Amino acid sequence: MVRTLLVRGLLLGLLAGLIAGGFAFAFGEPRVDAAIALEEAAAAQAEASEPVAEAGHSHGEEAEVSRPAQKAGLFLATGLYGLAVGGVFALVFAGLRGRVGPRSDGRLALAAAGTAFTAMILVPFVKYPANPPAVGDPATINSRTLLYVVMIVIGLAATAAAVTTARRVLSDPWLRWIATAAAFLVPVVAAWWLLPTVSEVPDGFPATLLWEFRLTSLGTQLVFWTAFGVLFGWISDRAARRTAAPASAVASG
Repeated sequence: MVRTLLVRGLLLGLLAGLIAGGFAFAFGEPRVDAAIALEEAAAAQAEASEPVAEAGHSHGEEAEVSRPAQKAGLFLATGLYGLAVGGVFALVFAGLRGRVGPRSDGRLALAAAGTAFTAMILVPFVKYPANPPAVGDPATINSRTLLYVVMIVIGLAATAAAVTTARRVLSDPWLRWIATAAAFLVPVVAAWWLLPTVSEVPDGFPATLLWEFRLTSLGTQLVFWTAFGVLFGWISDRAARRTAAPASAVASG
């Protein structure tokens, strides 16, 4: 059964990744192009005013990978992302199945996908939203990546604490919901408050472009997890019904 779930997760993850790639290509790439145009215009202005000084990096002729190649590679990246996430999700789903969450495979898949999106995407996004190419100091990329990973770990740990609390507090439904929400929100809000803020948006960068890029980035992840959760749940429910049908036929016979 685990092998079947793993293959299902890999294939559906790849499909959901390509769907998300299509969304990112249609809505995200125009914002990336606009951000790169701003960056190169600022670099050209700096070169004109101070020819001797070092200019900013370029995404044009001097770029190692051209923009057309980057756009084509977008689907490769989202497809590989879908494969990796789909495989891990399938293994986690196999461990949760019948033990935690809804008993229906379809509902469990949707609940797990929504939880994963919240813990791994939404929680770090609130503190460290994505930035377009023209935003961010290359010298701080390692520290920014580390902070983002820390937020993902905190989101996953808070989710595990919430699930554990929900299983232990069974006496009162309202008490269970309050305790579960507190177990998740307390560490997450504490991390949002205590971790350092990263603010590297240059003066004069269009606020509309910045937030359109960030919302598109979040939307790409939302499209992926929605598509993957729906597809995985639908296929899992169909497979469960096919498995249950022969068993009921034998029992009735």
